[in-house]
Amino acid sequence: MTQAYVALGSNLEQPATQIQAALAALAELTGSRLLVHSSLYRTVPVGYVDQPDFINAVAELDTRLSPHQLLQALMQIEQSFGRVRTFQNAPRVLDLDLLYYHDVTLNDEELTLPHPRLYQRGFVLIPWAEIAADLSLDGYGTIGHLAEAFADSGVERLV
Repeated sequence: MTQAYVALGSNLEQPATQIQAALAALAELTGSRLLVHSSLYRTVPVGYVDQPDFINAVAELDTRLSPHQLLQALMQIEQSFGRVRTFQNAPRVLDLDLLYYHDVTLNDEELTLPHPRLYQRGFVLIPWAEIAADLSLDGYGTIGHLAEAFADSGVERLV
């Protein structure tokens, strides 16, 4: 089994309910086990800002799936929730991003690990720090340290 972290986000169709349902789907993922997840957080949109606020969380999995298999499984979950990719940063029912796969560095046409923009995203780092503050990312420090830079970014813990 390999440790992996997944970011969850939703801002359509009762986002908190969507995130809870997505966590349940992750718990049922073949070849994987949901270990823990963060609280839910309300965050303002990034990029395209003319849309509702997001609900975000981060989950830790133990998985037998390869990084690419896990990515495909996450995309299938998104599709089952009705995810439609219209344009970058568009409103969405569910967004699942593979953030980290135990010490794997990867950059190909389908997948970049660790996720290339995670260092710039308080809506990822703050929930992630709740469950894995001491996890160290090569060259960047710990998740907890990275999250400190976003303490005043408006990321609001809900439950």
